[in-house]
This record gives sequence, C-alpha cells and structure tokens, in this order.
Amino acid sequence: MLDAGRSTERLHKSNLGSGEDGGVAEKKKGGIRPIWYWIAGVIVILAIAGAVVGALVAKNVIKVGSGNSAAAVGSTTETGGSPIETPSPPVDGSDGSDGSDDADSSVDTPSSSSAFTTGTAASSTASEKPKPTATACTTSDEIPLKAKGTWMDTMSWLDLTDFNCTFTDETVGGLPIVGLKSTWDNSKKANANVPALNKPWGSYASKPFRGVSLGGWLSLEPFITPSLFPDTSIVDEYSLCKKLGPKEAAKTLEKHYSTFITEDDFKAIAAAGLDHVRIPFSYWAVKTYEGDPYVPGISWRYLLRGIEWARAHGLRVKIDLHGAPGSQNGWNHSGKQGKVDWLSGPDGPANAQRTLDIHVQLATFFSQDRYKDIIAFYGLINEPALALEQSDLIDWTEKAFKVVKDNGFSGTQVFSESMRGLEPWQGTMTGYGDKLAIDVHQYTIFDNALMGLKHIERINFACKGWTDAVSAGMNPASGFGPTMVGEFSQADTDCVKYLNGVGNGARWTGTFSGTSTPKCPTMDSKCDCDLANADAASFSKEYKLFLLTWAQAQMSAFEESWGWFYWTWSSSC
Repeated sequence: MLDAGRSTERLHKSNLGSGEDGGVAEKKKGGIRPIWYWIAGVIVILAIAGAVVGALVAKNVIKVGSGNSAAAVGSTTETGGSPIETPSPPVDGSDGSDGSDDADSSVDTPSSSSAFTTGTAASSTASEKPKPTATACTTSDEIPLKAKGTWMDTMSWLDLTDFNCTFTDETVGGLPIVGLKSTWDNSKKANANVPALNKPWGSYASKPFRGVSLGGWLSLEPFITPSLFPDTSIVDEYSLCKKLGPKEAAKTLEKHYSTFITEDDFKAIAAAGLDHVRIPFSYWAVKTYEGDPYVPGISWRYLLRGIEWARAHGLRVKIDLHGAPGSQNGWNHSGKQGKVDWLSGPDGPANAQRTLDIHVQLATFFSQDRYKDIIAFYGLINEPALALEQSDLIDWTEKAFKVVKDNGFSGTQVFSESMRGLEPWQGTMTGYGDKLAIDVHQYTIFDNALMGLKHIERINFACKGWTDAVSAGMNPASGFGPTMVGEFSQADTDCVKYLNGVGNGARWTGTFSGTSTPKCPTMDSKCDCDLANADAASFSKEYKLFLLTWAQAQMSAFEESWGWFYWTWSSSC
C-alpha cells in the first residue's frame, strides 16, 4: 500500500548539485565564462520545467495516453455530462446538524435525488477533476473542502486494501467511482468447468450456476452477526444506527464491512467449486432520506470492491437490492423491522417510486463496460411481502424492468416470487425471454408443517417435491419460465439465535410467536436446540451424513432450474 502521506515534493527537486559542491563547474578562462553561464542557465530552466511538467502529469492535470479509454473507470462519461453536486454531509454531523431524525431534506449520496427520475439518467462527471490512478494516494491537503469528513474523503477510510486512494468526485449515474482502480481483467475463470468472465456462459437452462450469498455483510441480519445486536432494544440496522448515532455507526459498520468479508473469502468460494456470488446490499448504499439514521454510502464502496474481488477470482455476480425505502417486507434484513411501507402503507407509493429512482442510478452505473462481463444477474428487490397484492407487484416489476433496461443494463433482471411459490406466476409478465427470471427461496424451517419432517422425509421432500416444483416452474405452461433458487440452506431447525428476529423464540421448541407446541418431529419436551446449536465437531457421523445428503438432495433438485445460491457463506454466530 502506498504511503497516504507521501507528496510529490521529490518531483520538484533538480539534479544540478548543491551549493556546497559549486553546482556546474566554473572555467578558469575569463573569455568563455559567459557562454557557460548561459548554458548553465538553460539547463536550470529545462530541469525546473521538467519537474513542473512531471508534477502536473502525476496529478493528472496533464493527461498522458488519455485516448486509451477502453478499460478506464467511467469511460462512458468521457463525452460530457454536468458537474456533480456537493457530496453528502459528514456522517459525524460536523456540517452543523446532529444527525438526528429531524432532517429537513433527503440526504442523497453524492448528488441530489432531484437530478434523477425514472427516465434515462445521463452519466455525470466532474470533467476538471483527476480520474483515479494507481500511482499515489491523495494527501489530506489535496482533498477538496466540500469532501473533507464525508465518506468520499479517501483519507478518512478505515481500510485502503485494494482501493484506489486517489480522490475523485467523478460519478456515473450520480454514483461515485472513488475507490475504483482504472483497469480490470476479465480473463479469469472460477474453475476449470466454467468459462472465463470474458467468454459467454451459454444457456443457464443447460448449464446451471452454483453460487453462494454474502448475507449479513452489506445488509445486516442479527442472526448472522449477533454481536452487533447486544440487547433486545437493537433489532435491526435502523435501531442500531439510531442508538449509536452517525459517527459511531459509521465507525462500527465500516469495521464490519472491512473484516466480515475479505478477498480470502472470494478466493475460498472459487476454490470450493462455486462460480457465482450473490451480494445483497441496501438502498442507503446509494442514498438516504429524511429521518433515516442509516450510514450513507460507505457500503457502496465495499460493494464495488467486492465485485472487483469476484472478478479477480473469475466469479460472476448477482447484485441484490435487499432493503428498499419503507421496508418491502417488515423484516429486519430490509433495514427496519415492523410495518411494510412499500407499495402499500401511507408512504408505500412514494417509496416504491424512490426504489425505481434508485434503479435509475444503479442501472446507469452497472451498464459501464467494466461490468458487462461480470454482473450476470440484477436483482430488482428481495422478498417483497406476501401480503402485497400480486397485481401491484407485477405492475412495479414491469416498471422496474423498463427503468433498468432503458438506463443501459442489458443482462438478466431477477424478481422475487414473494413467498407465493412458483405456480401463481404462470402466464404473468410474458415476452421478456431470458432477460427476466424469477427467484424462489426454498426452506423447510419457516413452515410449521415442514419443520416436523424426519430426516428421511426431508430428503425425500427435496428429491421429489422441490424437483417437481422447480421443473414445473421452468416450463412456461405451468410456471413463469426462467427460474433460479436464490436461497436455500442445510439448516433443519430454526434454533439459531435471532434467526426469527431479536428476542423471538423458535418454532422447533414452540417458543416462537404464534406457536403453542414444539414443531420438531416428536412435538414434545424432547424438542430442544442443544444439538442444533452444538459445536459441529461434536456432531455424530449419522447427523453429518444427513446434513451432507440433505445438501446434495437440494442441489440436485435446484439444478433443474438455472442454478442456485446457498444461504449463506459466513456468520459470526
């Protein structure tokens, strides 16, 4: 890593020698001394000019080789666009506010939301600002005053690993490119059985993908990182940020982002034989609104670095909007537990529109050349509530599809079956071909009837029931058509702490809200969580064999679709 405090002072030093050694040697002959003085003067002038030019090149004021933009960050913005607006205020409230809920306007990062509608977004760029380079870190005195103390300030970043630490306020679709390196390489492949990123995958129907989700990283979930939720007053990311306050929340979350998932994880994912990775993130990576306590923007930078790490190991990516304004399902992983205020609810229509506006920015950004070979799937929204009207979901999904397509993203978009199953979507949203796919999440641990299945019954259910369901879903005559399984797990109980929410119990033991009796196979006092929560090293050979067979049965069933993402890669529980 380059020294963040290093300056370009050395570029301004000439090589003429010091005053102690006399500089240019003086001739004894008085008749020719004026000529040598003249020559020495020319040398001094040329040396100074060269140093100045070198400094200007180093600062990218003078551009060298700027015509080679095929693999440059933000190359789609070279032709123009308007200057960006002021970045978001500092997260520590040093702009004069206290960071509380009484904000008088939305905090849009880094440019105003009024610049974006559900039409086509123009790429914006600060054309007079230097583009990212990999030569030196921007020093603190080189950071513009308006950016100091914000998440755009590279000198404030906790972790500089694999980030470009040269400051730039250039944006694409209103989203910053700061932190991105200027070149990329799509020649890697995850393993010998799949093509390199710069080669076509082919048909997912005939060659299903095998992937894993990075849950709990950029969108918090209490059961994945319970240490971030130390008491029952903190139930979601909203209440965590509200309790910590802007400055401490930013510090806490950046530490989590920088340590919970690292490049070693991407390396291990590829080594495990997987070829796709699903990265959930939430809307506050893009912007925040009045009253939001969320930490804006920092997770955006880590999302971009995660994509670059995936690229380095040949992994294709599904980006997945996990939390929408207002909460699309009222669950903690949407950001705010409680009521649904998306599509339905007092602010439901406004929040649904805000989500479309966010997709304008995301689609514009991810339509850049650098992402065309690596972003395989674009997730529109994760798990909207079952209680929402299906007709409203269809209407919103078709609007979202058009927004994303019109703003340049040409890959496959993905919508959720909304906990309805696959059959109800038959005959809906036709005519999209392979550009729109449905995402189903398959678990047995959130259903009272399935929870009570014995081991052999559970395996048979996957081999028969889920295989038939997925096969039917892939057939437009009985399902939507293009189908993927976006989540599944080996879990056979819901015993993990906070799995059903902070302070809630478990169906397995009958302590979950709404259950009066245990739902384990014996349905009696023998239903405890001791085995489920024990150290895996203590598992019996028989139980380990079940877990292996259970995983294999699900993978086999789900490969009747376009492929699957396991939930989830890592946890700290």
